Amino acid sequence: MAGLNPTSYVVLGMLRLGLRSGYDIKQLVDKSTRFFWAASYGQIYPELKRLEEAGLIRGEADPQGGRQRRAYELTKEGEAALDDWLADADIPLTEMRDLGLLKLFFADGLAAADAAALARAAGERHAGVAAALEQLDPPEGMTRTVRNFGLDFHRWCAERFAQMEHDLLEDK
Repeated sequence: MAGLNPTSYVVLGMLRLGLRSGYDIKQLVDKSTRFFWAASYGQIYPELKRLEEAGLIRGEADPQGGRQRRAYELTKEGEAALDDWLADADIPLTEMRDLGLLKLFFADGLAAADAAALARAAGERHAGVAAALEQLDPPEGMTRTVRNFGLDFHRWCAERFAQMEHDLLEDK
């Protein structure tokens, strides 16, 4: 469906898992898709409004303990839009954003120990993500195959950054 973006599909997919508020969606994103596709409150709430205006979701007041809250569910049109997107095999080129790798790209002017410290920090970050993914068993809102991909990827990155640290120190 024209006009939808990745955040649209994150919201639609999370709603397919059940009636959810913007807060619920963000909490589930933080436990699942954030490892490969994050979404902030600043993206989720405007997207909920936009999707409701487009007729893809339906919301209703659902106050909780005196707090204003709105709960949403998919409409038939929203289900169809999500299904159409899932069935589309055209996947654009993957964009990887890793700040540690970006810093290492520009680290030629640093002392070897300082560049190695950047590699070590990046490796530790990836090892931390792998440890967090290991705790998701069974993963909530994440298929086992996606979780295992994330585990393999972040373990590999941690190992590769450790090798980079070693190589940088050896190249003194």
